[in-house]
Amino acid sequence: MTPKVIAMAGKGGTGKTTISALIIKYLIEKNLTPILAVDADPNVNLNELLNLEITTTIGEIRKDLKGDMPSGMTRDQFMEMKIQQSIIEESGFDLMVMGMPDGPGCYCSANQYLAMSMDRLAENYRYIIVDNEAGMEHLSRLNLHSIDHLFIVSDPSARGILTARRISKITEPLKLDVKNKHLIVNRAPTPLSPELEGKINEAVQDSDLPLAGIFPSSDELIHQEITGGSYLELSNDVPMLKTVWAAFDKIFS
Repeated sequence: MTPKVIAMAGKGGTGKTTISALIIKYLIEKNLTPILAVDADPNVNLNELLNLEITTTIGEIRKDLKGDMPSGMTRDQFMEMKIQQSIIEESGFDLMVMGMPDGPGCYCSANQYLAMSMDRLAENYRYIIVDNEAGMEHLSRLNLHSIDHLFIVSDPSARGILTARRISKITEPLKLDVKNKHLIVNRAPTPLSPELEGKINEAVQDSDLPLAGIFPSSDELIHQEITGGSYLELSNDVPMLKTVWAAFDKIFS
């Protein structure tokens, strides 16, 4: 099985993790499983929106690789074993957490072992969802150079829309094969101001960044996050989800 890869991009605080959690919920409900969700943001919080406890991160495994290996094990075998142990298995999806990036004196060949392990692991999934930090360097570490859907998430501001356009352009020097790009304007006021609507239309017309959806803010999502409830348990009667599902239907149908 060759999985479809979904990646998030956008400046901090725009709601990339929220969109990642909602995509997981959508795909599960549409029986488009199994899914591997990868939290590639050092500020780990995708697990919180899914109400899951983290066991081990890839960053911690990298540190272990600097030490002695168990007898009779190569480093790549050890890495693969530890990755398997770190995956949080749930109904319809699994979660892998990258953790903190390599620091000074990093054992950089650990990324080679990670890439090899991901090649074998990926065959088990229908979709891989990568919740990135602002950059997309983790995609190369995971050996994911071909992206089926890149979601660029913006807040409802002129600066946010401009940043989304810039992020869309940096996929070229990174040599990423992006098949589909989608602009999401998240936590938008209702109704949109004419000025903001004009900026969105300008961004869409002047770049290869089609508008996938304008998602309103949601008291229900805020309440779920504050109380520690899983986004997977949100009722589909939540008004914001109806807007989100309509956008996802067009993308994933």
